[in-house]
Amino acid sequence: MLSVDLLSDNESWETVVKGQRVQLSESWLVGDSIGKGGFGHVYHVTGGGREAVAKFVPKEPGADRELLFANPKGVRNVVPIIDSGEHGNNWVLVMPRAKRSLRDQLVEEPILSLADAIEIIGDVCDALSDLDGKVVHRDLKPDNVLLLDGKWCLSDFGISRYAEASTASDTRKYSMTAHYAAPEQWRHERATIAADIYALGVMAFEMLAGHRPFPGPTNEDFRQQHLHGDVPELSAAPAGLAALVDECMYKAAAARPTPANFRVRLDRVRDKANSGGGLAQLEEANQAEVRRRSEESRKRSEAMTEQERRAELLATAQRSFNRMSATFRDAIVSAAPSAVLSSRDGGWAVRLGDANLTFSGINQRPDTSWGGRRPAIDVIATATINLRIPPKWDYEGRSHSLWFGDIQEAGRYGWFECAFMVAPYIPMRGRQNPFSLDLGEESGGAVGVGMAKYQVAWPFTLLDTGDLDELIGRWANWLAQASNGGLQMPGMMPERPVDGSWRTR
Repeated sequence: MLSVDLLSDNESWETVVKGQRVQLSESWLVGDSIGKGGFGHVYHVTGGGREAVAKFVPKEPGADRELLFANPKGVRNVVPIIDSGEHGNNWVLVMPRAKRSLRDQLVEEPILSLADAIEIIGDVCDALSDLDGKVVHRDLKPDNVLLLDGKWCLSDFGISRYAEASTASDTRKYSMTAHYAAPEQWRHERATIAADIYALGVMAFEMLAGHRPFPGPTNEDFRQQHLHGDVPELSAAPAGLAALVDECMYKAAAARPTPANFRVRLDRVRDKANSGGGLAQLEEANQAEVRRRSEESRKRSEAMTEQERRAELLATAQRSFNRMSATFRDAIVSAAPSAVLSSRDGGWAVRLGDANLTFSGINQRPDTSWGGRRPAIDVIATATINLRIPPKWDYEGRSHSLWFGDIQEAGRYGWFECAFMVAPYIPMRGRQNPFSLDLGEESGGAVGVGMAKYQVAWPFTLLDTGDLDELIGRWANWLAQASNGGLQMPGMMPERPVDGSWRTR
């Protein structure tokens, strides 16, 4: 049998291979060529009474075969390797033949229906959820998403790692696909599952909009766009889904949703779309306003300093905060059109009767903001929701803090709601209960280890910026009570269990 390096310039790969038998664990008869990728050729093969496909991958210097034969066990929605081995100067991987690829689907139908897109996105997300902490695909794209037995499955595990190991480090030509590569891949940093989530976001955008978020066309164009460019508005999708897709493409990898969190939120979007409720319509009506852009998310170099890392996270915090603030404001004003709306210090305020509800602007918090009581968590930015009423028995309402940080998982950032109270053994109480705290000695003591003057009174709760129903509904209810004199100090604090809602190490 002839191998690749024996072919002359006038001989085609297909002419030499077609009709031959390749002996692996089983014997496979090579049929027609299906296609060619950056690494290898793919052929239709038959053997043992079944049809399959075989990928021939050249044995490149520096690339170990074990890099190539990634076949994760116990993972949903992946295309398995059913046979493998060597043939001449090539490794051979045999896989079941899929019905079609997502790329084929997009060629036939450039813009998918919402239901079809959610189904495909969900199948891919299920695979990433099972792979999280085990394997990073690193080259996720529609060509590698295949319809097999009614499920959209991931294929070509190991190809990216194999390609990078056998490609000069100064080019990394085949180690990623420019249209879908995350910013950290362009900086040649170690890829994590967050890079796969970024690629899923690009694919989701493509399915819903009919085009990719960044047009290129050259590699340098793609590099600049992924590193520095703003993602266009995804106007074709419901606001909740548009926000989720947008978060997948955050420049800061640590702020992207995890696969598990993505799946939960995607299910909410699907359920809302199926129910057709008023909130879904309200989100769509306000989508243009709540989708804001933030220039601060741009980085200035490939090698990020700590200052640049925090600047990137701050830009991400600002972007999601703008969406959250506008959604909150629009929902309140829509439900209570008689309320008086005003701007206030980068945020907004509404007055309804004698009650005043303020949603502050965002405040950047440097790493030194804790003073001498620095806890384990890292907080990038803060804001406040404040509901005030005329003094009544020394009670003036309540306020909660909004902190953007890695509150529950180190290195995983998001917006969290929380509130504080005076410790029971301290002979004093605030005029607001519970109340907000900014970063400093007092809040550092509350979330640190040991006894302190203040304690957490409302558990740190991660906010889904694409689905704020619970947050808005709760504060709308308190505002309604406050407007007619019915808001009372909580009879018990903490109002909800707080233990374990933030990390202490």
